[in-house]
Amino acid sequence: SDIGSQKERVVTEEEWLQKWEMGNIGFHKEQGHPFLQKYLDVLLNGRSGLRIFFPLCGKAVEMKWLADMGHSVVGVEVSEQAVKEFFSEHNLPYCEEPVPEISGAKMFQSTSGNISLYCCSIYDLSSSIVGKFDGVWDRGALVAVNPCDRQRYASLMISLLEKNSSYLLVTVSYDPNKHKGPPFYVPESEIKSLFG
Repeated sequence: SDIGSQKERVVTEEEWLQKWEMGNIGFHKEQGHPFLQKYLDVLLNGRSGLRIFFPLCGKAVEMKWLADMGHSVVGVEVSEQAVKEFFSEHNLPYCEEPVPEISGAKMFQSTSGNISLYCCSIYDLSSSIVGKFDGVWDRGALVAVNPCDRQRYASLMISLLEKNSSYLLVTVSYDPNKHKGPPFYVPESEIKSLFG
């Protein structure tokens, strides 16, 4: 599988922060993603009160949607601006506290307690800090991860999954020689080798 010129491409944390600061967030969807609605049954698998993880969550509106259904939502996002915008745009009161295990990290939690967003690098997280999850909604994370970090990302995600968890993944398909990404092109063969 030829991922063309993307293989060596690296987008820095600073570049992501700048996208948020400049409002260059075309990846953010004001409406919930239709695939999450379409495949919600696959994610939930008849279960209620799940712990659902949103990697590189931004200010995804689906977090509130799932929390309102009675699920516990945990997200991670490098941009504090994005996290604060999520709470303010949904008029959700929250508290903010440091994460002792991660230098400089903060955790923002809705006062209702069912939404916890970690502001730090995803690679600083581990199951000892955030626990394990029954479901993952990966709508813009794998395709945003630098190609050289995919294996590290997939290993982390697998380490955060409970035994009978569901992982919903959305990728984009296009000619990687015509677009430098992100979102990056992740061929299906690579998804299979990453996640089995």
